[in-house]
Amino acid sequence: MNQNTERKGKNVTTRFEVSKKDLPLHCPMEGSELWNSHPRVYLPIEETGSAKCPYCGADYILIKKD
Repeated sequence: MNQNTERKGKNVTTRFEVSKKDLPLHCPMEGSELWNSHPRVYLPIEETGSAKCPYCGADYILIKKD
């Protein structure tokens, strides 16, 4: 997981690059600094390649590694 973060108050606005090994995708992700900032929600990313968390607004991008 690769992340770029921009702090805004208590929560963090983030963009995460995830790979197939991170599936099934959920937010917040394990190891996240704010792992308990909202309930865990599973995000469907497989079909479109991107997803946005409805709680914190984090953007997830599925990267394809050869």
